[in-house]
Amino acid sequence: MKTYTYRHPEAIEHTGEVPVMDEQGQVILYSQRVYENYLKRTFDKMFDFRYFLKYEVLDSQREMLFTVKKISRRGKLWFEAVEVASKKKYIISYENWRIGLPTLFITDRKLKIQLEKEFEDWSNFLLDEVEIAKWKAEFSEELGEFHMTLQIHENSPIQQPEFFVGICQATLFVGA
Repeated sequence: MKTYTYRHPEAIEHTGEVPVMDEQGQVILYSQRVYENYLKRTFDKMFDFRYFLKYEVLDSQREMLFTVKKISRRGKLWFEAVEVASKKKYIISYENWRIGLPTLFITDRKLKIQLEKEFEDWSNFLLDEVEIAKWKAEFSEELGEFHMTLQIHENSPIQQPEFFVGICQATLFVGA
């Protein structure tokens, strides 16, 4: 099992780079909330920074690896994610997102991964009801930030941490 850690400020509007470290403490990725333009950021501020949600995950040389953006149309909510190198697209959709903790489904039309999102404990990524990865966001009031831990199991068909980091960052604020 591979383990990755990072810290993210509590502020949903934070757009600075967030370094993601491997088990040796080496920065391997950066996660960052982005806006396509100033107008979108200004408009988003009116909606408490919850409407235009887009994250990019960059490698250590700051080359884009993965993007995730929130889509909200006609009362429906989902995310679109893209693995940049392969242009592989994933759709992340919610079941019961308006009541309690939502269950997310991540699909590329071949794989269908389920994310059982938890706020106080591990959120589990399941493929055919078998855990392939898990992620935890623990909030430190003292520091005003989330301490994130991602663990990817060896049985996971997806071993790229940018996939999980991008999806987790975007969904962290969904109930928000």
